[in-house]
Amino acid sequence: QAQLVESGGGLVQAGGSLRLSCAASGRTFTSNYMGWFRQAPGKERELVAGINCSGSSIYYVDSVKGRFTISRDNAKGTMYLQMNSLKPEDTAIYYCNTIRNGDWIPLGSWGQGTQVTVSS
Repeated sequence: QAQLVESGGGLVQAGGSLRLSCAASGRTFTSNYMGWFRQAPGKERELVAGINCSGSSIYYVDSVKGRFTISRDNAKGTMYLQMNSLKPEDTAIYYCNTIRNGDWIPLGSWGQGTQVTVSS
């Protein structure tokens, strides 16, 4: 199983941008569907965006469509989440994980995540 490390979070004003990275170790990254999840205080963890192995199939939750862009670089074993036009409701801990083909269910264990805080 790939080990995943999230980075790139921080404090940003509403309307600003951040780019999150998910670095994977191990040799299985290229064969895994991947996803970005987030968990806000008092809320359940939700899938924000998912991407298939080649990057040709992508999913976004409605609340981030048009603002967030998921991508992956299989040669570098890294997945990204470009977040633009950030809103206070985007404040959460963001996690990456492998996900299951077809239903986007997370498969691996959770890392520490990276905190994103958007001030109004």
